[in-house]
Amino acid sequence: MAVGVPENDVFAAADAVLARGERPTVERVRLELGRGSPARVGALLDQWWEQLAGRLRGETRLPGLPVEMAQAFMAIWQQAITLAQGVAEQALAGQRQVLNEEREALGALEARARLDVAQARQQAAEAVIARQSVEARLAALEQLLTERQAQIDDLRAQRDELQAQRDESRTHVAEVRQLLHESREQAEQAREAQQRYTRDVEDRAYREIDRTREESKGLALQLKDANARMLTLQQSLQAEQRQLAEAREQRATAEAQNEALNQNLSQMRQAAAQAEAHSHALQHSLQQLQTVLADTQHSAVAQQSRADTLEAQLEQLREALKKPQRSRP
Repeated sequence: MAVGVPENDVFAAADAVLARGERPTVERVRLELGRGSPARVGALLDQWWEQLAGRLRGETRLPGLPVEMAQAFMAIWQQAITLAQGVAEQALAGQRQVLNEEREALGALEARARLDVAQARQQAAEAVIARQSVEARLAALEQLLTERQAQIDDLRAQRDELQAQRDESRTHVAEVRQLLHESREQAEQAREAQQRYTRDVEDRAYREIDRTREESKGLALQLKDANARMLTLQQSLQAEQRQLAEAREQRATAEAQNEALNQNLSQMRQAAAQAEAHSHALQHSLQQLQTVLADTQHSAVAQQSRADTLEAQLEQLREALKKPQRSRP
C-alpha cells in the first residue's frame, strides 16, 4: 500500500474491525482498508490504541459533559462493549471451531486430493511410459518378425540351393569314384610296369657295378705292381747313385795320385761315364713309371666315381619305387 495512507482512514478501519468484535491488527486493518504499508498502518494503529484508552476514559469523545456523567456514560459504554465482546467471542469461538474443523477437513481433503492427483499423474506418466514401451516393444517385435520372415525366406532359398548342390555333388562324386577306380587300375598297371623297368635297371646297374668293381680290382693290382716296380727302380737308382759316388771318390783319389795312375784314371772315367748313362736311363724309366702310375690312379678314381654314381642312381630308383606304393589308398 502507499506510505501516505491518511490517519483518519486507519482509525476508521480499526473502529470497523473492533465493531465486528475482532481485535484490530495490522493485517485486519490493511484488509479492511484494502491498502497501506504494514509499517505505516502499524504506527497509526499504535496511536489508535493510545487514543482508544483516552476515548474509553471519556477524555476525548465527551468533552462537554460533567465528569460524573461522563464516567457513568463511559462505564455503561464499557459494560456494553464488554458484553458485546463476550457475546461476539462466544459466537466467534463456535464459528472458529467449526471453521478450524472445516479447515482441517479441507486440508485433509486437499492433501488427499493432492496425493490422489500426484498418484494419478504418476499413474498417467507410468501409463504413458508403459504405452510407449509397449509401442516400442510392439514395433521391435514387428521388426523382428519381419527380419525373421526374411531370414526364413533366405534359409528356404539356401535350403533349395543346397539341395541342388547336394544332387550335383552326388553326381560329381559318382563320376569322381569312377575316375578314381580307373585311375587306380591305371596306377596299378603303371606300378607293375615301373617295377619291371626298375628290376631291369637294377639288374643292369648291379652288372655295371660288378664290372666296375672288377676293373677297380684290376687297376688296383696294376697300381700295386707299378708301385713295386717303381720301388725296385728307386732301389736300383740308389745303388747306381752309390756306385757313382764311389766312382767319383775313386776318381778324386786317382787325380791326387801319381801320373802313373793316368791309365787307371782313364778307365775309371769310362766306368763313371757308363754309370752316369745308366743312371740317366734309370731316371728316364722312373719318370715313365711315375706317368703310368698317375694314369692308373686317375683311371681308378674315375672308375670309383662311376661306381658311386651308379649306386646313387640305384638308390634314387628305389626311392621312386617306394613313393607310389606309399601314395596308394
